Amino acid sequence: MSVLDCRGMPCPQPVVRCRDWLKEGKHAGEMLEVLVDNSAAVENVGNFLRGRGLNVDTRNEGASLWRLSCAVPADGLNDGGSGDAAPAACSVSCGQAERGARTLVFIPSETLGSGDDELGAKLMVNFLGSLPELGEDLWRIVLVNGGVKLTAGGPALEKLKALAEAGCSILVCGTCLDHFGLLDKKQVGDTTNMLDIITSMQLADKIVRV
Repeated sequence: MSVLDCRGMPCPQPVVRCRDWLKEGKHAGEMLEVLVDNSAAVENVGNFLRGRGLNVDTRNEGASLWRLSCAVPADGLNDGGSGDAAPAACSVSCGQAERGARTLVFIPSETLGSGDDELGAKLMVNFLGSLPELGEDLWRIVLVNGGVKLTAGGPALEKLKALAEAGCSILVCGTCLDHFGLLDKKQVGDTTNMLDIITSMQLADKIVRV
């Protein structure tokens, strides 16, 4: 058994350590235990390992200790033991599309623009409601910092749900959700980590920053 003690590590280091452990390619048939000390890391590490086809058992063993356990199959991972899901190390499906440009929309705030938050909130709803005009090029929305609040309630939430139902991938920063106390209040999108966000930016053909 291997134990990765990731307590005290900032995002995305726990995921990176798990990735690097799997990339060694010599742990077929071995048990892995990952120790983390916050709920955002639980989400991120769990999503990463499950994205590799591993069954993950999660146990809370105290106010600041979670233990995630999984067994690597005796014949290794489906990706040959590299720990990298093609085309990159993204634990959320990257959804390679058989079409033109992949447009990623990066939203770091719950309002659009600055000067008046009430107006900014209305503009954000209008902006999200207009994104379908991008057509099939709209690939992924990434929400960080205050932008994650849009997934927990308010008029913008329905716009995000409609986009998700239409096939747009929505990634929501787990560290940000945890900071605002919203991990259990998120109603749309996949909780993710900074490694997935960077990978998504690398894969995108165009990035629109709000």
